[in-house]
Amino acid sequence: MDNFYYITVKLVTAMVGLWLITKLLGKKEISQLTAFDFVSSLMLSEIVGNTLYDKEVTLSELLYALLLWAAMSLFLEKLVQFIPGLSKYLNGRADIIINQGKIDFRAMKRNNLDFDQLHTLLREQNIFTVREVAFAVFETNGNISVLKKSEVDSIIKKNPEPIEESLSLPMVLVENGRIQNERLTRLGRTKQWLLEELENKGIHRLQDALYVEWSEHQGMYVQRKE
Repeated sequence: MDNFYYITVKLVTAMVGLWLITKLLGKKEISQLTAFDFVSSLMLSEIVGNTLYDKEVTLSELLYALLLWAAMSLFLEKLVQFIPGLSKYLNGRADIIINQGKIDFRAMKRNNLDFDQLHTLLREQNIFTVREVAFAVFETNGNISVLKKSEVDSIIKKNPEPIEESLSLPMVLVENGRIQNERLTRLGRTKQWLLEELENKGIHRLQDALYVEWSEHQGMYVQRKE
């Protein structure tokens, strides 16, 4: 009887602990898990599974293991916020699979995607032919984000100025006061150009910019830090 009681106490403690860790780390849905989140969930299941039925592992040791893993995970989450470059190593990074209506086969190979998987991901977005797609981005959680050609056409119609034939996705250039140099280079722009554009928007210090996004069709969107 004592054994059943001990298992019950451990199980309830583990359930509450896992729920608190999930809330603490801000996770939402299983479908939103990145590679690092998936590894974390496996480690947590191992911690709980190995300690739940082991009589030699005490309740305090289970709590310690849960708290230690929560602290390590939270530390890495905060570290990524201060050193954004770590994110691509921990979580990977999004990759453009379809660019301006054309499939990028190299990007597919980089992400170990075959055409059957690509078609499945598109069908999940209610798209049954690649001809409808202007851009498709393979996200770090394994989902795909799609911009349809019809949506691009609506943007072009709303823009009174003539637009070049080549299309491009909006690109984030500044996050929390930090320039995303790789994206800026990919855009073919310089840091000096960015600072001048921010000056025109009334932002005289880079540190004052919380979020800066650039679109070839809609120009620059800037949000100032409050």
